[in-house]
Amino acid sequence: MQMEALAGLKVLDLSRVLAGPNCTQIFADFGAEVWKIEALSGDESRTWGSGGFATVNRGKKSVVINLAEPRGQDIVRSLAKLADIAVENFKVGNLARFGIDFPALMKLNDRLIAVSVTGFGQTGPYKDGPGYDMVLQAATGLMSVTGYPDRPPVRLGAPVNDIMLGLNAAIAALVALQERHRSGKGQYIDVSLFDVGMAALLGVGADYLNDGIVPSRLGSAHPSHAPVEPFDAADGALLIAIGTDAQFERLCKAIDLPELAKDGRFSRNEMRYKNREALAEILRDILKTRTRAEWQERFLAYTIPAGPLNDVPQAFDDPQAKARNVVWTIQGENGPLHTLANPVQHMSRTPPKPANAPRLGENTAEILRSVLSMKEEDIAVLVRDGVIGVAAA
Repeated sequence: MQMEALAGLKVLDLSRVLAGPNCTQIFADFGAEVWKIEALSGDESRTWGSGGFATVNRGKKSVVINLAEPRGQDIVRSLAKLADIAVENFKVGNLARFGIDFPALMKLNDRLIAVSVTGFGQTGPYKDGPGYDMVLQAATGLMSVTGYPDRPPVRLGAPVNDIMLGLNAAIAALVALQERHRSGKGQYIDVSLFDVGMAALLGVGADYLNDGIVPSRLGSAHPSHAPVEPFDAADGALLIAIGTDAQFERLCKAIDLPELAKDGRFSRNEMRYKNREALAEILRDILKTRTRAEWQERFLAYTIPAGPLNDVPQAFDDPQAKARNVVWTIQGENGPLHTLANPVQHMSRTPPKPANAPRLGENTAEILRSVLSMKEEDIAVLVRDGVIGVAAA
């Protein structure tokens, strides 16, 4: 049997809710042993409906520790001495109150790769501010370019900053892990929702920095290409995104209007963009004559970048979603539980594997026994004194 890619890697996960757990979830999916440290009350995401916690905590070991207790802090220090990677998303300075901030833990283990994920980072005038995904969508300008020009800015429909922060934190940790093979040393990594939100501006950010172009909200339209927008088919919406003149010529053939590609108003992209309203009117009339499935078949045949504008149920029911196995079913406390699959599961030798999410405190005693060699009677005392928590029998 092929060994999992990150088998043997030990991760101390002091994060909760979404961005940090999303980072450590990647490690767990690939076989790392992730010690998820939870408060006696548990991670807040355990209250997010049936799948909220499991989606970013499957395959981890739940270790319940009261961090306000000195003996609980000692357990964290002991685990840190053995860990390869540690991740936390506390407000700046909070862990220092308990003496288990990452600079302190790195003095105990100079090979430790310590990752702090926060709202605004460890520096700057806003470093002490609480960071929520939507707040950072607003602060980084993402909301300013999302929505329609005649309406207020809107947030994106998914917590994209949280998701991107988790991904970038995982990338940074793995880069540091690779570097450790050469130096033998760990390092501290500071990455934030603010950082990834600013980086996500990408093209519109570069246009402003270099050419002074202030981007505006365009709805679903493109700032320089046409046709790029949703249209109604006979049974629902679809989206067409034409990026080249050759694609437009193929689109015209697909909709049985080949002469449209030779029309001087539309033959080149700059003319199509100038006359985009007239072009959209023609396309609206023709596209509503067939169903989405009929158009999809034609668009695929002509290799046109277009497809159905699905809602969430339609997206999961789409045959492409089933072909790509985008849902992993694991065992929950009350039966089968559906979670979103790791998107890089299609690897030829060492793919990530689904695993069940832990019950609160399910692995506390196990980790204290097997990792820290603690005796049963000592564990019982810690439970009695409220230093640790274990899952109900």
